[in-house]
Amino acid sequence: MNFNINRVAVLGSGVMGAGIAAHIAGAGIPVCLLDMVPKELTEKEKLKGLSMDNKLVRNRIVQGAKDRVINPRSRAIYHKDMGDMITVGNFSDDLDMLKDCDWIIEVIVENLEIKKSFMKNLSAYIKPNTIISSNTSGISINEIIEDFPIDLRQRFMGTHFFNPPRHMKLLELIPGKDTSAELIDFMDTFGTQKLGKGVVMAKDTPNFVSNRIGVFALVNVVQLAEKYGYSIGKVDQLTGSIMQRPKTGTYRLMDMVGLDTMNHVVNNFVEKVVTEKEQFQLPEVCTKLINLGHFGDKTKQGFYKKVVTEKGKQTLVWDNSSDEYVPLVKEKIKALDQVKKESNKLKALVFGEAEENKFAWDVIKNILLYSARNIPEIADDYKNIDNGMMWGYNWTMGPFAIWDLIGFEESVNRMKADGEVLPEWIEKRISNGETKFYDESSLNTPFITLEQPQKNVVKENEDAALVDIGDGVLCLQFKSKSNAITGKVVEMMNEAVEEVEKNYIGLVIGNQSKNFSVGANLMEIYELADNKKWEELSDFVEGFQNANMKLKYCKKPVVAAPYGMTLGGGAEVTMHSHKVTAHAETYMGLVEVGVGLIPAGGGTKELFMRSIENLGRVNNGEMISHVKRAWKTIIMGGKMSSSAHDAIQNGYIRKTDRVVMSRDYLIDQAKLEVLAINQAGFRPLQKKLIPVLGANGKALLKYETVSMVEGGFISEYDAHIANKVAWVVSGGDVPTGVKVPEEQLLELEKQAFLSLCKEEKTLQRIEHMLKTGKPLRN
Repeated sequence: MNFNINRVAVLGSGVMGAGIAAHIAGAGIPVCLLDMVPKELTEKEKLKGLSMDNKLVRNRIVQGAKDRVINPRSRAIYHKDMGDMITVGNFSDDLDMLKDCDWIIEVIVENLEIKKSFMKNLSAYIKPNTIISSNTSGISINEIIEDFPIDLRQRFMGTHFFNPPRHMKLLELIPGKDTSAELIDFMDTFGTQKLGKGVVMAKDTPNFVSNRIGVFALVNVVQLAEKYGYSIGKVDQLTGSIMQRPKTGTYRLMDMVGLDTMNHVVNNFVEKVVTEKEQFQLPEVCTKLINLGHFGDKTKQGFYKKVVTEKGKQTLVWDNSSDEYVPLVKEKIKALDQVKKESNKLKALVFGEAEENKFAWDVIKNILLYSARNIPEIADDYKNIDNGMMWGYNWTMGPFAIWDLIGFEESVNRMKADGEVLPEWIEKRISNGETKFYDESSLNTPFITLEQPQKNVVKENEDAALVDIGDGVLCLQFKSKSNAITGKVVEMMNEAVEEVEKNYIGLVIGNQSKNFSVGANLMEIYELADNKKWEELSDFVEGFQNANMKLKYCKKPVVAAPYGMTLGGGAEVTMHSHKVTAHAETYMGLVEVGVGLIPAGGGTKELFMRSIENLGRVNNGEMISHVKRAWKTIIMGGKMSSSAHDAIQNGYIRKTDRVVMSRDYLIDQAKLEVLAINQAGFRPLQKKLIPVLGANGKALLKYETVSMVEGGFISEYDAHIANKVAWVVSGGDVPTGVKVPEEQLLELEKQAFLSLCKEEKTLQRIEHMLKTGKPLRN
């Protein structure tokens, strides 16, 4: 059976349903979002004279859900305009919409009988090739469809998105016993490449994979905390990032999830799995807080509570012995201090001798054994458990990778000394001499991984590398701290162009660390400016400009693959590439004004050129409005995009560029773009003179600056920087209407940048950013 998804129906517009619809629309797929008809009119509807037959009334619930997710504040969709791809309707009037849909996702209340009844009502509206799924966090997939005919059962499966769907990578696929193998393979590929998810194959068991392991991990810590008599604050210090878990620790994470939600998930599981009741028993402190209505962040109090006092904001923590909140005091834990200098901190922590070390060992031992005992019950492959915990619970490593980290043989021996019985498949690995879960062969991926040993490094320095990624394509990889633009990176940019023009058909600029690039090395700039090393600073700026111009006018195609934070210099590198394949979650901006500077790696010049490149012949009055938009984008702190789609709206990425949903396959897609451009017959760009507004344009922008200061939108020093930007985008002190070369705009950028580096207020802004990570508006 062939499957194809061109339109999707999401049935249920609650938080999860509307979020799923928003994410699918963000992937470029039209969505029909349906929900119930309201039972009665609101007071506002009565005042308007509306009746229950009015479509606005009948779609009120679902329209409200759509409005919520397309609101930019919700960050549920990549750009509010993509909300146009969501069509709303209701279950009573609009089930005919389903006849045009290739995938129907049911996201109604978590109740087996209601789901079964609801699904039966849909059969008349389902096309022969339509995929049907239930988004559930734990209800049996096979029980939902046990009364379905076989042809529908073959096209049915569970799809468990994690909340919020846009930002959580995990998608659990739960096939039923009759689900076709073709559908499983199709949805695996579709979920990964079209929706950008990390797909985990789960079995139809209570709570599936991630919640089965994740909830145990949380409950186990709370149970051990009660056993050891440890405070909430102390436990969170011990069970945060050092254990490869979220830095929040256990109790803060439970506050975020919601104690009521945790309790519901636990009870749902305990009802179905008799043998594990004690392991999932929430301690009395949890029950007490739930009974008090202290559910966590949603009620502004749970294990923690934030209050405002005369001394400012203060964090309180629940003290179970006194049944009240007390000030949080960070405890001094020697066991943590002793492992700080160790390269393998977790191993040092669990094999230490102090009581806290034994607590840490119990936490890790229990989760390793519990995970191992659930194979093959919940998943056939331990990698599914590891991926589920990383993608669904934001662990840095999954349980089996952690087992490798602390030493498989050493930890197994200790477990046996503790009297633990290991699962048969673990014993079999030991007898076969397998001492690790992950080796080089198991690290092979279906997508390009730059750090794989077999990758051919052509050239390398301490901050950047050139990697041969096959088929005649070279990749420029940044490796500096935060992938900042340093002198070594600039050096490798130049070598990349030279190498690719000689020996390759094209260049990808891509990385696979946390962010693409946070911009220039701010500390380096600060030290040069503070020590008045103006010539060195000028050389650095000019060197970066020249490297970007080499990318732009390279004789072979250059494709950038940005993702995550792509700021300042990172944005400038991207903007000088011929083509961009950006991950959907790309937060791009020319943010230099926040540190008292202007974009000077060609960013000011490039954004200005983009603002006028498609205007054709226009008068100065028409041109100024476009130039003003680019100018304002820069002076308002760069307007960092909320997504790649938003970056297109801001002019950082062109509409002809490509947005990729899967970050895993981002380098692959950029490589394919290079190959396609080469195959189509690449023609290098030719330099052209650029029309500028000159003195008149600068005067108009300076007048706009005065208005913005008077309106309180920018500070006096912001205005000073804005006038520098106006000078650059106007072409300097030239007559209106002349044409200038790009190099003249770059020289203006450099001059403005250097002059600002000599200003005390700029140094104050840079110093504040380095110390606090936040901009200073002085």
